Amino acid sequence: MSDQSLYAPRVPIFPRRVSGGYRTLKWWIMGVTLAIYYLTPWLRWDRGPNLPEQAVLVDMVNRRFYFFWIEIWPHEFYFVAGLLVMAGLGLFIATAAMGRVWCGYACPQTVWTDLFLVVERWIQGDRNARMKLHTARWDLRKLRLKGTTWLVWLLIALATGGAWVFYFTDAPTLARELVTARAPGVAYFTIAVLTFTTFVFGGFMREQICIYMCPWPRIQAAMMDEGTLTVAYRDWRGEPRGKGLRRQAAGDLRVAGPVIGGRSPLIPMPGLPNTTTGAALLAEGRDTRPPGDCIECNACVNVCPMGIDIRDGQQMACITCALCIDACDQVMDRIDRPRGLIDYVALSDAPREAAGGAPVPAWRHVLRPRNIAYFLVWAAFGAALVFALFIRPDIEMTVAPVRNPTFVTLADGSVRNAYDVRLRNKNGEARDFRLSPALDTEAEIAVEGHEGAVVRVPADTQDRVRVYLTAPADTAMARAAASDARLWVEDLSSGDRAHVDTTFNGSDNR
Repeated sequence: MSDQSLYAPRVPIFPRRVSGGYRTLKWWIMGVTLAIYYLTPWLRWDRGPNLPEQAVLVDMVNRRFYFFWIEIWPHEFYFVAGLLVMAGLGLFIATAAMGRVWCGYACPQTVWTDLFLVVERWIQGDRNARMKLHTARWDLRKLRLKGTTWLVWLLIALATGGAWVFYFTDAPTLARELVTARAPGVAYFTIAVLTFTTFVFGGFMREQICIYMCPWPRIQAAMMDEGTLTVAYRDWRGEPRGKGLRRQAAGDLRVAGPVIGGRSPLIPMPGLPNTTTGAALLAEGRDTRPPGDCIECNACVNVCPMGIDIRDGQQMACITCALCIDACDQVMDRIDRPRGLIDYVALSDAPREAAGGAPVPAWRHVLRPRNIAYFLVWAAFGAALVFALFIRPDIEMTVAPVRNPTFVTLADGSVRNAYDVRLRNKNGEARDFRLSPALDTEAEIAVEGHEGAVVRVPADTQDRVRVYLTAPADTAMARAAASDARLWVEDLSSGDRAHVDTTFNGSDNR
């Protein structure tokens, strides 16, 4: 029985700095997303007196969610559920069109890892310097560089955890309480947990979060097909690989095998296994194909934050950050070869490109019927949410009949039913509401503790009152087992009205 351990320790990855169009795009996305996250809790929005002025606020105490002019009440949680559905569908659409673009550009793990790498590179140097420092013995210099890096990481993680709690209460107030040690204990605990996870995930675990902890790499395959654009290596163009003068060893002849899945495999030669690489055959002079564009500079490997070789084909660890595209394009420019050896490629295009056909424009892959159908479903959810948002009334009423007892027969023979009525005032000031039965209702209304059935409800809150409907003894409502009844509420300031249908139980319901 073997004593070999199944545990493989993490091999640190030191990605090299690279410049280019995709790297610039990632800088912009990182800057915008971090600015939104850190600055949003400090934005102000005037909602009127006695209401919170924070533009985006999850008010757990009063059970409200504020987003600028939009206010979501607990019974309107379907708006939040709808947004979550739209987020899931949006991720589905993006993956079907361009693979793991979310992972490569906007995922929080990617954004904060990028930020931590900037700090690490700024303090310790680029790839070679960091690798040398990692293998060096611990001395004052290494302790100073590592310690400074970790300290900056910790400050960033602390700011990250602190920004999160600001979304749940007034940010300036909580900031003062945190500094003066008067904040609730749950705030300090939450900041500590988020600081620790950000520090560890972004600074030390990095690619391990994507490979071992995130479920998305294992789900994405169900959403992708051969028409999906994803970062890939055009092996039909790059093989066989070679360096320097070995690239000239093959002459002008090209001998290609059949194209299989976009790949032109090496022709098996007598006495050689099929796994012999193009570089090895070229070095031995046995491959008669002209050399490919790949010169095995490993630039694509050195810049990869996941530590993979994109030339090995599609891999679960690849987050399609496209940094390998920038690195390879720079090399192609230096050796006077066309760009695009590594690029956003659809597998369905590989055979045609290998045969000399022109690449299919990217927009044709994005705007396929399947993706358009997904987008229409996503847009339908969005339109439904917007429509529901704009038709919301400013006042709402719920009516719950009191069941114990279901009715009371008074001394004069009239029948009375009791209801618990909840009135919601969504305005920024207190409003007076008048309750009344429908015009064709034979019953009279009374509100416990409120003369004239007028109830004053404070701004942006709700009030519950006990309402009585009384039907005289000689009416059909009093004699019937059950009758339909309708209660109206009117805003005396604006004239807005709303109604709720309920049931009135009569004396025959014994």
